[in-house]
Amino acid sequence: MVARCAGGSFRLTPKAFGYRLGAMNVSASVAPYAPRKWDLSGLRGISDATLEMHFGLYEGYVKNTNLLNERLGEIRSAGKASGSDPSYAELVRRLGFEYNGMRLHEYYFDNLTARPEPIGIGRLYNALGECFGGFEEWKKDFVAVGGMRGIGWVIAYCDLTNRRITNHWIDDHQNGNVAGFAPIVVMDLWEHAYIKDYKPAEKGRYIEAFFANLDWPACESRLP
Repeated sequence: MVARCAGGSFRLTPKAFGYRLGAMNVSASVAPYAPRKWDLSGLRGISDATLEMHFGLYEGYVKNTNLLNERLGEIRSAGKASGSDPSYAELVRRLGFEYNGMRLHEYYFDNLTARPEPIGIGRLYNALGECFGGFEEWKKDFVAVGGMRGIGWVIAYCDLTNRRITNHWIDDHQNGNVAGFAPIVVMDLWEHAYIKDYKPAEKGRYIEAFFANLDWPACESRLP
């Protein structure tokens, strides 16, 4: 079977899918992820000490995602995957938490910069204004979602079916993500994102710091 992509074509073979033709077992192994690196030193209102701790926590999600994929691959290769097995079921459920913990942190760090540019024109500015009646109205709503009690994320998502942008609260890492929507602006609101710099009651000051360091061009590049 030959599949085509933008760069040409490639041949799909049983080996490509992890099949062992003799035993007809399917390997579910996933290539391990490598933690990414960012140079964000010098952010305003978010200290380097906070970033150092935060990067370490992110690397923990990468490590745990790899461990879970490895363990699940072993179970599936052995033909022992069973929904009635509590240990297997818990590993599968946990994978969503770790995977999203890894990926959302990458979106978060990607949309921060020590050299921010003001937003005032452009596709994202216009899109946010069209969806909320003005850019400041969108920002006010985003901040209001961030003021909710709990730990999680605030994400401005774009619905790929109609190009509308809406603000959402994500519990933990995996509860509330909208299927098929593209994350545009991603803010971490777990307390580890700001506890070294602000008291829990000062979360609003952290949100201000987040906006002061937001990489608008990076966010705009996520628009479909």
